[in-house]
Amino acid sequence: MRKTRPFCAGWGLVAKRLVDNRKFYPKQRTDDFVRIASVSTLNATLANDFTRFYQEAAKKVHAAVDPLTDEQIWTRPYPYGNSIGHLLLHLTGNLSYYIAGEIGGSGYVRNRPLEFTDTSRAPKAVLLKIFNGTIEMVAAVLQKQSEQDWATAYTAKGFEDCGDRFTAFLRCAAHLSHHTGQIIYLCKELERQREA
Repeated sequence: MRKTRPFCAGWGLVAKRLVDNRKFYPKQRTDDFVRIASVSTLNATLANDFTRFYQEAAKKVHAAVDPLTDEQIWTRPYPYGNSIGHLLLHLTGNLSYYIAGEIGGSGYVRNRPLEFTDTSRAPKAVLLKIFNGTIEMVAAVLQKQSEQDWATAYTAKGFEDCGDRFTAFLRCAAHLSHHTGQIIYLCKELERQREA
């Protein structure tokens, strides 16, 4: 079997050759490293891009959920799944605990099982208002991160192997994306059932 190198193997040598080649970088000294961005620029980019991602996910949730009634929010289109209302409670609990509570210091105490079993059936407007407030808290915490904060040690119940704050923000973003997709799918199924 022929051994192959990873796709990115050797790119360091290519970059060094380009820097060393005065034809491409005539004013660049060979011992300098071409800087793509300063650390402070990277810090702002991380905070702003994560913030934008969380806010755009919230807009997708709104676009999918806004046409639904309060009753539809709590309907389970499949016997084995969750309602949209329970997924909104779950996303709110997840972000309120891992980001607003553990990083932002809000003091949020999570009751994860209740996120999937709550029987109060709060109106859609109430669920979305709380969800929006949570997204705003996440954005505020993100904007307060300093260059050193991204690498700050992070561990929480369920995130024991997380390592640092950057990974916590990344995992929460992936979690939000996952359940946003589920909410969109459930909305489509509710619409299909209504039209059938």
